[in-house]
Amino acid sequence: MVISEFGNDPIDALENHYRVEEFESPDPATLGPDDVLIKIKACAVSWVDMLMTSGQYQHQPKPPYTPGLEYSGIIVNSGEIAKEEYGMESGKEVFVDCITTGPRTSGKYRQNGGMASYTIAPAWSCHAKPANFSFEEAANFLGNYETAYHVVVHCAEAKAGETILIHGATGGTGLAAVQISKILGLNIIATGGSDDKLEIVKANGADHVINIRDDNADNKLGITKFRDQVRALTKNGKGVDIVYDAVGGPTSIETLRCVNFGARFCIVGWTSTPFVAKGKGQRGAPNANMLPTNLMMMKGLKVMGCPMIIHTQHDPSIRQPRLNAIQKWASEGLLKPHVSHTFPLAQAKEALLARWNRKITGGCAVIPPSD
Repeated sequence: MVISEFGNDPIDALENHYRVEEFESPDPATLGPDDVLIKIKACAVSWVDMLMTSGQYQHQPKPPYTPGLEYSGIIVNSGEIAKEEYGMESGKEVFVDCITTGPRTSGKYRQNGGMASYTIAPAWSCHAKPANFSFEEAANFLGNYETAYHVVVHCAEAKAGETILIHGATGGTGLAAVQISKILGLNIIATGGSDDKLEIVKANGADHVINIRDDNADNKLGITKFRDQVRALTKNGKGVDIVYDAVGGPTSIETLRCVNFGARFCIVGWTSTPFVAKGKGQRGAPNANMLPTNLMMMKGLKVMGCPMIIHTQHDPSIRQPRLNAIQKWASEGLLKPHVSHTFPLAQAKEALLARWNRKITGGCAVIPPSD
């Protein structure tokens, strides 16, 4: 899949600047000493992939480029250093992370997204696929679970017995946050906009689920007033201790009315108001999110921006303990991505639209042809 140039918005990009084309598999003779050639088996489909197509994300690959932040597959060939120092032998099943390769990075691998049959990645971006994971699950693993761990453990410093309110719990990072919060012994209140999706969230460990969607045409917020419902599920009705907010907009403002004094309010994203930059890669914030400072003050809140990748770039030392923890939990069967939909690579456009239109629960993957 190729995005030939940025669109005015993601829909414009897919309608006018998207194509799926045939290409020659990379020649192993062109591999650098650190490189691995991977036959891709599955590629995750993320919200960020859509924003990138219009240049409305903070990381901007230069078109033409291939989308796909994370993927899994089988090593076909590798350079000498990749073999000797990293153990990347042919036939090894791996998945890659979006911090060190692909469209979210700034180096020579930036154009090499995972929505393709083959790609080249650096050896240090490759991790052994857990034996109990499918390729689709492995492709949807690190980005979601590293984000959730960073927010819940590193930023919020969650403690067993505390109550966490997780907005956007039916998405990839939200569902990961539910699973991690369950391991940590938190009381989990999860929200979303679909009863069917929330049943899956409950099956993944949420103690309580609340559908906050309101289709009443007279309600400009598009959400219910959920303050009383949330507070009723907390100790003495005082409110939640931690907020995991991947939604933003009116949801964030209503949330400020259902938190305990001194709560940690973790900003993870703003999927309800995605266009915080102009289209076609232009900077500017025509739709910036805002929170009322008076409520922050009166509640004694700790409001934190929690950008996992940016934080890791500023302090790389925080990553290895995070990787150790989630990989250990995965090997023990405590964590496992939920992948609700798969699409053939030829239908990558439909896959991206399904993610954008909130048809997905947890993860989604595109599958390249088998040969």
